[in-house]
Parts: sequence; C-alpha cells; structure tokens
Amino acid sequence: MLTIQNGQFAIDGKPFAIYSGAMHYFRVPREYWEDRLLKLKAAGFNTVETYVCWNLHEPKPGEFDFSGMLDVAEYLRLAGKLGLYAIVRPGPYICTEWDLGGLPAWLLRDQNMRLRCNYEPYLRYVRRYFQALGEQLHGLFQAEGGNIIAVQIENEYGSYGNDQSYMEAVRELLLETGLGNALLFTSDGEQAHMLAGGGIPDVLKMVNFGSRAKTRLKMLDDYQTDMPYMCGEFWCGWFDRWGGPHHTRAHEEVTDELRDFLDMGASFNLYMFHGGTNFGFTAGANCNKQYEPTVTSYDYGAPLTEWGDYTPLYHEIRRLLCEKQGIPLGELPPRPQLQHIGSVRLDEAAGLFENLPNIAGKHHSAAPESMEVYGQNAGYILYSTVLRGTYEAAQLRVDGVHDNAYLYVDGKLRTTYSRVSTPEQNGADGFSVELEAFSGEKKIEIFVEALGHVTYGRHLFDRKGISRVLLGEQILFDFDVYTLPLNDLSALRYSSAADAEYPRFLKGHFKASLYADCFVDTTGFTKGCVFINGFNLGRYRAEGPQVTLYVPKSVLREENEIVVFELEHAACDSIELTDTPQLGGTWYGLS
Repeated sequence: MLTIQNGQFAIDGKPFAIYSGAMHYFRVPREYWEDRLLKLKAAGFNTVETYVCWNLHEPKPGEFDFSGMLDVAEYLRLAGKLGLYAIVRPGPYICTEWDLGGLPAWLLRDQNMRLRCNYEPYLRYVRRYFQALGEQLHGLFQAEGGNIIAVQIENEYGSYGNDQSYMEAVRELLLETGLGNALLFTSDGEQAHMLAGGGIPDVLKMVNFGSRAKTRLKMLDDYQTDMPYMCGEFWCGWFDRWGGPHHTRAHEEVTDELRDFLDMGASFNLYMFHGGTNFGFTAGANCNKQYEPTVTSYDYGAPLTEWGDYTPLYHEIRRLLCEKQGIPLGELPPRPQLQHIGSVRLDEAAGLFENLPNIAGKHHSAAPESMEVYGQNAGYILYSTVLRGTYEAAQLRVDGVHDNAYLYVDGKLRTTYSRVSTPEQNGADGFSVELEAFSGEKKIEIFVEALGHVTYGRHLFDRKGISRVLLGEQILFDFDVYTLPLNDLSALRYSSAADAEYPRFLKGHFKASLYADCFVDTTGFTKGCVFINGFNLGRYRAEGPQVTLYVPKSVLREENEIVVFELEHAACDSIELTDTPQLGGTWYGLS
C-alpha cells in the first residue's frame, strides 16, 4: 500500500515518487482509453489521476449510470492492467471547468439548498452518490489488490469555504462507503487562506499551482511536518473561454518546473496530461465580474492533444521522466489517424417552433421557473404567455436570464440578450424593451440558451432560464414552458432547408471511414451545437477561439447523419468535415 514513511511516500516499504498525469474517463471516448493510457505510461508516468463526475453518474435523483463512457471502474481496471496506479478524486465537487463543478443540476431545484457545507439535506445526496460509487469501485483499492493508491477529500475547498465540519463529514462519508480505503488527501491553491480553509489537520495536504515549484511546495511546511511534497495539480496549460484567446504555454517553462520537482524528490500530478473534450452540454463556466462560458474543447495545452496526438511537450516530458527512472525510450503507440471528408450539404431543415410538440416537454407554470425545477439539467428552454386586455405602452422586463435570450412578440423576434457580453453589476442579469400599446391579445415568448452552469466560486447557484417577466410594474403569470434538453432528435420533422426560420435544425448526410477521426469546421455558422448520428459533439460560437469540433471515429458509421442546431444565422448551406483542427492556436502536426 501507499504509505508515508520518514516524510516520503512508500509502497511496500520502498520509497516511491508519484509521477501522475490527469486524464478524465468522461472526457475521452471509451474506445480510446487504452490508447491514451498507454501513451501516459510510455511518457514515464506511473500513475493516472481522474475526477469522478457525479452529475453524469446520477442524471436524475436516485438513477445511476456507470455504463459505456461512464464505466469508471473499467477505466481504473484497465489502468491497473497496463501497470498504472490511480488517484481518484470523487468530489462531490470537482470543478475542472465541468458543468456546475460536477454537482448535479437537479440539486438547484430546492430553493433552500446549500451546497458544499455541513447541510444535512445536501449531505444525504452526497451519501447516496458515494454509496453507489463505492459499490462500483469495490476491490479496486490497493489494499484490496487493486491499483487505487489515493483518494481526495472534496476539491480545492479553501477556494470556496471554510466549513471544517463539512470537510470532516465528507471524510467520514468516504470511509463509511468504502471510498476511503486508500491514502486520503486534500489539495488547494497556493494562497494561505486556501490551504487554511481546505485542509484537515491530520490529513496529507497537497498544493496546486503552475509555476515556482520550489517556493510553493515549501509553503506546505507551514501546515504539516514530516510529510512528502506533492503538487496535486501542476498546470501545464489552461482552459479556454468563448470570446477569449486560445491558451498556450512555452514547453521550456513546463519542463523547467518538472526538473525542479525531480531535484526536490517531490511528487506531482500533471494537469492535464490529456484533456479530452467537453462533449454535449458538459462544459462549465466562470463568473466573476462577467459570465465566461468554457469552450467545448478541453485540449488545455496538454502534452497529448484533444484528439490524442503527440506534441513537442510530450516528447520533452518523456525524455525527462524516462531518464530520471532509467526507462529506455521504446517505440511509441501510433499517432491517431485523421480523415478529410469535405463539404456536406445541409439540404433539410426543421424549425424549432414548429417542432416543439415533437421534441419538447411541455409544462404549465403559474410563474416562470428555472429549468432545474422542470427536471432539466442543460440545453434550451422556451417560456410562452399570452397577454389579454387593453394595455398602454410600457417596458417589458425579463429578469434572471441565464444565459442568452431571444424575445419574440407575436412570433416575431424583437430583441436578443447575452449574459456573456453584459457585465453583471449589482446582480443585474436581464433586459427590457418598450412594448407598444395594444388591445386584444399579444403573445410573448422567451427562448433561452443555457450555457454551462458556473463551476467555481461564489456563483455556484447558477439556475438556468429566467426568473420573472414584468410589463411595467405588473408581474406576468400563466406560462406554458417547453423544456429542450435535446437528448433525442429522432422525432424532428424536416422539410426543404429554405422553408424554416431560425432557430432551426439543418441536416445532411455523408460517408466516412470507420478508422479515422475528423473535425467539424463551424465557419459560417453563428452559435449552436452539432450532432452526428445523434451524438452531441458540443457547442460552437462564431467568436471562437475554437472553430472545429472533434469527431472521434467511435461515433462514425459508413453512412452518417449530421444535424446542426443553429440559433441565429448560417452564411452557407453546407458544412466542412476536415482533418485539420482549429482551436485558435498552434496545431502540432508532428511527423
């Protein structure tokens, strides 16, 4: 077992340094797990680290899913078969730029819910999740003959709160459910209040950072004695947000820091070794002065690209770690194969509004509620009401818009609102327009695009949809609400592409090889998401930096269907499937 002896990690009594790489099973197609793990091992790493995503494992209260791409137990077993130890970080909160930090959005249905603190209704849900996960991971801990050597308690809690009783409660739940059958630890950022708020007195503490390793590791001396130095997350890159730059980092900076770890005899977890993809609606968001949603790619500037290719950084790290451990540089696993398919004509269209009876869940609501209240975790939502009577001209106000809204009056688009481009001042998160005087009926519809739930910080209670509609000082009631998670598009009814208004679904067909990946180039489209054979590749936005969406070969067939859900405007009637990724920065096409 992994233990601590004389201030060092040890396995079976022998000194051991943890050289770990972060790679999340839920961001990598199952068919590629072995390839990516082999590339991790070939680079000189001895351990893989993964978070566990509560929200995908329990999409509805009490209904658990550990199948397919979510089979975390099989992922860890496979790592063990390949000779890798594992570090597991089950949360319940995981951050990682993941929707709501991995917490299930259905928690937000309860207006009294309190997250990440010693609040018993919240902890009851955590216990149920830990019990289900514990059953999955039983037998995989090193003490049971498996390869899990360490488990994290919560995640960077000192960046959020200081409830020590909560941290103790999470530890007790891990032990109670069998998830604590390994070395337990906490990890926090490098600031004093983070380490103070997130640590537990008798538990190993790790520190997370991206530079100045020798200085920041020694900060741990103020919080523990005779313990090994370990960086729980050494950030080799960074994530991107829509409308921002694509982040890159000089390889020399990363390898210089890693040399410092090795010189100190310290352990580390490289975050990320392979970032993967935020498929579907799983990307989260940050919100400080402004709401900033994360892009679909989680490439992260990692040594292994989003599609599993080697970078110059990979080869530099490999030389460094293998030389340190006396591992010969053997032949590497093959690079991924990429295919260029070309232009695919989108010759069928389905208007959203015409297809509401086919793909939406309909609810009647006295007042508009957030989508979580209606049992929806992500996607789109439409609120509809009819004003009847005689009204003078007044301001129509929509409050609590999370995140983008399209206001329709009598079926015509009147205005749009973007939380992304509007700084949130004094809690303002809505818009207003002048509604002309009328007598009779007037239909008001607010179509809302929900981007990622906030994943970090004090804005975690990020309910999606709208909260209130007013005309002048009159609050409007009596709404029909249509929930649109877009989990199944099979009931859409298509016609000629020229016949449908936006928002609309555009469909085309193409042939593909089953042995190579590709990318969807969204140039010419404005904002929306793309499906291939029913699989949601993720969101796109014209402001970038990401232009292409990754298509793993596992979603392809010989005959394929592509559906683009475009919210605003498409400048072309076709879409390109290419072998060249465009994330807004350099692509390392190595020979």
